[in-house]
Amino acid sequence: MSRWPVEPTEGEATPAPFGMSQYCVADPAARAPDRRALVVVHSEPGDDSTWTFAQVDDAVRAVAAGLLGLGLERGDRVLLRMGNRSDFPFVFFGAIAAGLVAVPTSAQLTGEEAAALLTDSGAAAVALDEDLPLTVPPHVPTVTAHTIAEWVAGDERAEHDVGHPDRAAFITYTSGTTGRPKGVTHAHRSAWGRRPMYRGWYGLAEGDVMVHAGALNWTYTLGVGLTDPWANAATAVVHDGPRDRLLWPRLVEGYRATHLAAVPGVYRHLLRHGEPGEWDLSSLRAALVAGEALPSPLWREWTERTGVPLYESLGMSEVSTFVSSGPDVPVRPGSPGRAQPGRRIAVLDPDRLDEPTPLPDGRAGRLAVHRDDPGVMLGYWRRPEENLEVMRGEWFVTNDLASLDADGYLTYHGRCDDVVTAMGYRISPVEVEDALSDVEGVAEVAVAPLDVGDGVTLVCAWVVPTSPTADEATVRERVLTRAGERLAAYKRPREVRVVDGLPRTANGKVIRRDLG
Repeated sequence: MSRWPVEPTEGEATPAPFGMSQYCVADPAARAPDRRALVVVHSEPGDDSTWTFAQVDDAVRAVAAGLLGLGLERGDRVLLRMGNRSDFPFVFFGAIAAGLVAVPTSAQLTGEEAAALLTDSGAAAVALDEDLPLTVPPHVPTVTAHTIAEWVAGDERAEHDVGHPDRAAFITYTSGTTGRPKGVTHAHRSAWGRRPMYRGWYGLAEGDVMVHAGALNWTYTLGVGLTDPWANAATAVVHDGPRDRLLWPRLVEGYRATHLAAVPGVYRHLLRHGEPGEWDLSSLRAALVAGEALPSPLWREWTERTGVPLYESLGMSEVSTFVSSGPDVPVRPGSPGRAQPGRRIAVLDPDRLDEPTPLPDGRAGRLAVHRDDPGVMLGYWRRPEENLEVMRGEWFVTNDLASLDADGYLTYHGRCDDVVTAMGYRISPVEVEDALSDVEGVAEVAVAPLDVGDGVTLVCAWVVPTSPTADEATVRERVLTRAGERLAAYKRPREVRVVDGLPRTANGKVIRRDLG
């Protein structure tokens, strides 16, 4: 039967009372006040702004006092529309410290998209970079960089809000690939719920240094790049300058990073356009990858050429990460790993969700996480019907398809809405991509359905050659040959399209719906 390989660790229940900002800001400031907490790099190593834990704690409490001084009340939402700079975490944790609910949003959004989130969240205040477009209603106060500087320079300081672990702390919006974005509401306890990752994925400890290649408004960066390092009194390093992806080894060397976190595309770019033999990665204990499935050939190439372990994790906005490889979980190529210690997961029969039923090992179904996990969201903001869809009995049922083997290792088969239905078969695009990812002359591959008319849908592979002058006919032939060697006939792409690049989000995820 599908199982959770490790029962919850004794004593790991969220303590009460509990405060997320107390746990991530005040507690480490008390343990290591003079240690670097935040480094924002503006261009190259050394061109940065640095804050100690004591300074971060002071700034967060100043912002909390300032927000309360605007007349905001407990539970009010504060929308953040800001770039990748220090003010972002100060406002994020400042709002939480004040008993408010932070609503981080992407700086990549248009003014219209940001306005829609402002309306949906019902935010009572907006923290806004002046160069980002957004029309704010007159009755909603706007907080700028100048406002924050005045608050920090002033004398008012608030105490960190501590209370019931289940009260709301922040809302993040999903990317909205299927309809308008949904607000995912997380409780203060979500920070405590991240503890299984410390050993189960990172091997993170006090005094470590985390370099994250993402933007602070992304849940991956907010958690892995900020919340977890701070909770462990470790240093968070982020970059707010031009996105030169070959910058990351220089940051690792310059700040003696112990961990580097990114999406697969960043590691692929580094290997294609850089020379690992010229990098100093001696301080790096682990590289971390999440955001989309890690192709096995990319894992092999990275580990062979750099000697640095590359640990994958599977997660989502609603639960953070919950399956991973790590220092204590050997990597099994093709799998993101096993349930982290204390997590309870199952693969459920998709046709019996009204009475959730685990499937036998090896059978693919809907991946689910037990609802007693403190990392599970409170629910979708003002979406009661959609909450009923995912909260089934004792399980939070994801939109991911997966299977478990006898050792508890998970195989990811993609999102339910990513599954390609062609010629009557349901096909996992991730499985096809993994089979084709080491074709000679192919740098990247993405698989999606292709509508050819008359109600006929084919499996199509979009491939990026390693050389812009590659012969397209040769590339297609190699892809089709490899598909014939590794895939059942019904899974093989019937069409191969050679392209210059794949459509991606600002954080590097492939946008399948834009293929075509």
